[in-house]
Amino acid sequence: MKRTAVVTGASSGIGEATARRLAAEGFHVVAAARRRDRLDKLAAEVPGVTPVTLDVTSQESVDELAAALDRCDVLVNNAGGAVGLEPVAESDPDDWRRMYEVNVLGSLRTTRALLPRLIESGDGVLVMLTSVAGVVSYEGGGGYVAAKHGQTAMTETLRLELVGEPVRIVEILPGMVRTDEFSLVRFRGDADAAARVYEGVPGPLTADDVADAIAWTVTRPAHVNIDRLVIRPRAQAAQHKVHRVTS
Repeated sequence: MKRTAVVTGASSGIGEATARRLAAEGFHVVAAARRRDRLDKLAAEVPGVTPVTLDVTSQESVDELAAALDRCDVLVNNAGGAVGLEPVAESDPDDWRRMYEVNVLGSLRTTRALLPRLIESGDGVLVMLTSVAGVVSYEGGGGYVAAKHGQTAMTETLRLELVGEPVRIVEILPGMVRTDEFSLVRFRGDADAAARVYEGVPGPLTADDVADAIAWTVTRPAHVNIDRLVIRPRAQAAQHKVHRVTS
């Protein structure tokens, strides 16, 4: 029987790329997200993908996903995102709440719901898609940094609590990744501001690059755990140190 991988936030960006890649690796992929039209398109294009409507901020929605699954061998907690770049002193608590609800509590809900299935599989893999913001702070990133630090802390705690169980706990921490939506959402729909994030950067990461890293971690032998994988473009030495080419 095929191994089943659940990918949250699979309607675009890294989630969609991961669903495509894991299907190519032979997994039955449950592609879960809110935008069902995009998931249906993905499933029509990629054999082995099953679309499921999921809102990680809703416990009822998460419970419905868990009840519909016969098995779960891999869970990729990818649903997340950033809103705003205001300094902490000027930030909106509602933005922080929104980021915490999706990134941290959303991952908590899916992990709690599917962990029994991961253990039952005998070789489960839980992948937490965090960010380099989960280990390094930067100006203007307060709410997102706090949420990603929370996810990182949850990942490290899970690894301690589940030692001895047949589940591997993997954290993927991407740096600068150029996708269609991440920066656009962060800049509240300002396409010009979103584009300037990547201006002059030779070769930012793509969603496929991160999906490749995720696929590699979940296909290692059962005794091999990739605790933490930081992946950045060559042009990014750190959050504050990015090489840009000027014309």
